[in-house]
Amino acid sequence: MAIMKAVRVHEYGGPEVLRYEEAPRPEPGDGELLIKVHAAGVNPADWKVRAGYFKDFVPFQMPFVVGTDFSGTVAGLGSRTTGFAVGDAVFGRSQFGRSGSYAEYTTTRPGLIAAKPASLDHVHAAAVPTASLAAWQSLLGEGGIDLRPGQTILIHGAAGGVGSFAVQLAKWRGAKVLGTASAKNESHLRALGVDQVIDYARQPFEEVVHGIDAVFDTIGGDVEARSWNVLRPGGVLASIVAQQLTPPKDAPTGARGVTNFSLPDSKLGEIANLIDAGTLKVVVTEVQPLAEAQKAHVLSQAGHVRGKIVLKVAS
Repeated sequence: MAIMKAVRVHEYGGPEVLRYEEAPRPEPGDGELLIKVHAAGVNPADWKVRAGYFKDFVPFQMPFVVGTDFSGTVAGLGSRTTGFAVGDAVFGRSQFGRSGSYAEYTTTRPGLIAAKPASLDHVHAAAVPTASLAAWQSLLGEGGIDLRPGQTILIHGAAGGVGSFAVQLAKWRGAKVLGTASAKNESHLRALGVDQVIDYARQPFEEVVHGIDAVFDTIGGDVEARSWNVLRPGGVLASIVAQQLTPPKDAPTGARGVTNFSLPDSKLGEIANLIDAGTLKVVVTEVQPLAEAQKAHVLSQAGHVRGKIVLKVAS
């Protein structure tokens, strides 16, 4: 049995349950690929899985390798696997609930990956998949906001991993973008294209935003509750954190909420093209070696990270 280094969980809990250890190297099944992981992206969903938030919905078998996002090279092909060849540089997502990405090797399916953007190294490419796809689905995808040129959108957590992509996709679509963030991120967000930055620590956003077309919420809780009344009649509130969105009685007439946890993996190739064209920039502010996954999770769970955290796996 081939062995690799990986970060696994043997029981649900805090960051301390992450173990950097030897583990069996996965083998690709029918229609699967074996990926040599060069870098693994860290998403909030990773620490939620580690903590057991999904245990009633996805039956992870202990011990399991954490993580979903990766960038790497194709190292092997299962039977009846087409579309890629050994040695191809790719980025994308592993299969949720199966072989995780915090490891030297993972397995995936062709529909979950695309050719790595030529303009990015593996560290930056690993930061792209889940965050960019979540932003795409919420703003542009079927069942999302369906943002149109000339509309105005407020993006909460605009400096975060998903928020940074949402800002740029909204500008690409031709929208006016307002964003909530801390004051330290104002120049960064203006460089990404935000037209108006609202410092949430100094002024409630509902005091300055009124009658807009859409809100994209990456925060939840009280922020979500306060967002309904900044919409115009018929406006849309999209969330990546709420399980369900029901407009309150005092919401504008016809306002609706959308949540969608499916990701349009088929758009990864188009996103790669936007990156190589310079339309989308990838923001990575923290890079840790795979052995320091615990530290990465502490940072992710604390919030307020600009852009993405990435684990470097291969030199």
